[in-house]
Amino acid sequence: MGKLYIVPTPVGNMADMTPRAVEVLKSCSQIYAEDTRTSSHLLRHFDITTPCASHHKFNEHSTVRPIIDRLLGGEDIALISDAGTPGISDPGFLLTRECRREGIKVETLPGATAFVPALVNSGLPTDRFTFEGFLPQKKGRQTRIDKIAANDCTSIIYESPLRLLKTIEQLIVACGEDRPASVSREISKIHDTTVCGTLKELKDYFSENLPKGEIVIILGAKEDLEPKIHKNKYKE
Repeated sequence: MGKLYIVPTPVGNMADMTPRAVEVLKSCSQIYAEDTRTSSHLLRHFDITTPCASHHKFNEHSTVRPIIDRLLGGEDIALISDAGTPGISDPGFLLTRECRREGIKVETLPGATAFVPALVNSGLPTDRFTFEGFLPQKKGRQTRIDKIAANDCTSIIYESPLRLLKTIEQLIVACGEDRPASVSREISKIHDTTVCGTLKELKDYFSENLPKGEIVIILGAKEDLEPKIHKNKYKE
């Protein structure tokens, strides 16, 4: 019986790829990627010639069984996403769940995940937090936001730059404009930036500075009693 390797890939900086991750990808008989076109740049960069096929949210229900059959047949297979760790707001859960049901070993390598540096960089409490991932775009969105507003610990939200201002405005309505928060973008890239402040200050900032790149919002808990920020409120 083979083994499924969950292999994190860099969220921006190629230097964040670990030697072990490269070794695993080279040694496996097959790599399954969220987008083979995106992953081809990474594989070429590290001279990885292992065959690569697609496994993404639109086909994962049909590709899980063939992958399981290959694993049962003795092949070692690796799963990667476009960036970060598979299974964290990316495909991976269905496959790992089926592996557990079939008794197939799953090994997840440590590596890049966008929310960890964003959380630590925010200056908000890290002892307890809730990972929300991407919010629903329509149905259930307001219900989720209301639940987040009531959280008694730090909340982590993924968002696109096009919806950032809308999300901040909705959080203001649910949480109040003085709730502390931070917005991190382009983590580990050249323009890696974290902006910290109240929701109102973040709204004002991003109304004048249109965001680009992948976004992570860190929202303080309702019990947080330190909504104001220091004069040096921008980290770059």
